[in-house]
Amino acid sequence: MLRRLAVLMAALMIVLTGVQVAPAAAERRALRPIVFVHGFSGSGGQFDSQARRLASNGYPPTWIEAHEYDSLFAVNTREQVYAGLDQRITRLLAATGADRIDLLGHSLGTALMQAYLNSSPERAARVAHYVNLDGASATAPPGNVPTLAVWGEGDPARAITGATNVRFPDQSHTQTVSSPETFAAFYRFFTGRDPKTTRIVPQRGSVLLAGRAVLFPSNVGVTDATLEVYAVRADTGTRLRRHPDARLPLAADGSFGPFRGRGDVRYEFAIVRPGAPVHHLYFQPFRRTDRLIRLLTSLPGQGLGALTENGPASTNLVISRQKEWWGDQGAAGDSLTVDGQEILNAATSPRSKRTIGIFTFDKGLDKTSDLSAPIPVFFSQPFISAVDLYVPAAPPKRTVRVVVRPRGGGSPDVLTVPNWPSDGHRISLEFDND
Repeated sequence: MLRRLAVLMAALMIVLTGVQVAPAAAERRALRPIVFVHGFSGSGGQFDSQARRLASNGYPPTWIEAHEYDSLFAVNTREQVYAGLDQRITRLLAATGADRIDLLGHSLGTALMQAYLNSSPERAARVAHYVNLDGASATAPPGNVPTLAVWGEGDPARAITGATNVRFPDQSHTQTVSSPETFAAFYRFFTGRDPKTTRIVPQRGSVLLAGRAVLFPSNVGVTDATLEVYAVRADTGTRLRRHPDARLPLAADGSFGPFRGRGDVRYEFAIVRPGAPVHHLYFQPFRRTDRLIRLLTSLPGQGLGALTENGPASTNLVISRQKEWWGDQGAAGDSLTVDGQEILNAATSPRSKRTIGIFTFDKGLDKTSDLSAPIPVFFSQPFISAVDLYVPAAPPKRTVRVVVRPRGGGSPDVLTVPNWPSDGHRISLEFDND
């Protein structure tokens, strides 16, 4: 009787206060699995913050996936991308019991998804809603699927006829994928109601962390390495323990995990190949379960990393954020400093370049920096820039402090990491975009 009374009292408190400790069953049944398709030189990591926002609003993290491919189409054809998406949708519908999925495409991914939805009524019938993120215009909703088109800066005449067209003229190309404003728009479109929050709400207790290690930009999985995960100190980036918190094999598609960690802890992910430089990747705290972690790397001696100059006396960095760096907008732009040195300016990172990844290394290994111009071979690549920055690797200096002061205000974001020498180590830093 006491147990029954306790249950009745708890139910009464819920009715009186309107508080629910978990999403109601009816609410969860109304949700559908979500698939994101990236654009040129993109990856599922561009949807990472949105996935955590969705989870903050009751979506099961396992219902949110990214469909990745080689945007140069050297290792896959468009038809193979479509066939893989067919298989993904079949699996998600079987696993979740949903009637259809909700689909998003960005940039090049919008052209692919418009063609996919128009390719057959059977394909379109399995998609409840489609979101077209800053990509291709159209004269009708693709496949006659209800469509939301989100547009950032650029030609205001872009539109999809018959769709709901939403414009954020102060947002850049990749920012339209990752912004809270875009999240609120597509959440409302998918569910018919406003989200409870557009924040990434910290998750109490342990979190599950999983993702893929992939070769950039082909998104081919890394298979010739082991992944080691270390909890690190926030003030130095040094490892808290000698041995890794997790040592994870990489599957055939480069996937790893999940492993159990903490949302308030900073982690180093180390891609370890015998006889090759170790690639250290650092992130800000994940705050909650995350299944879209992407570790972007390349084979030793290949890719853009092979174009950097390496030596025992200098530290090289790759600094990324899924929101463009604006270095020519004055107070309306961003600040990105490495050990107090500002590396964003009108030459290295103009707004028009749409830079989301910046390489820094000591060009010529002359122990001097020249930030007056970008390094041309990198600057010629989409979304990439590079600067000649000398960061000492030798003692007594033992760390590198990187600080982001984002446009629009807010608290600065800081990552401090060991100054690994570039002849035996690669370092990537991924900053939050919110």
